[in-house]
Amino acid sequence: MSQKTLGEFEEVVLLIVAILDGDAYSVGIIAEIEERLERSVSLGAIQTVLKRLEKKGLLKSAFGEATNERGGKRKRLYEVTAEGRKIMDRTRMQRNSLWEAVPRFSFNF
Repeated sequence: MSQKTLGEFEEVVLLIVAILDGDAYSVGIIAEIEERLERSVSLGAIQTVLKRLEKKGLLKSAFGEATNERGGKRKRLYEVTAEGRKIMDRTRMQRNSLWEAVPRFSFNF
């Protein structure tokens, strides 16, 4: 069985969806990334990654209620699946392990 892997941008989007906890939709994800990471992201890039993460089984989506502010259109809301949570935990452990392996003197300039 091959393990699923995350690209850097996929990891960021997965984390932002988790942060938004039930209110994650494409425009909101973009706003959160821009605010937290000071990084510009296109709507097309977000939609592509959201579809890819959903295809991998790491996210699931459903339409929310129609709102007047959106002219009656419904938002597609995303949430992290159990499989997504597992890969987030594994990725975090891997990154922490790598950081802990860096000798302290490596950063003395």
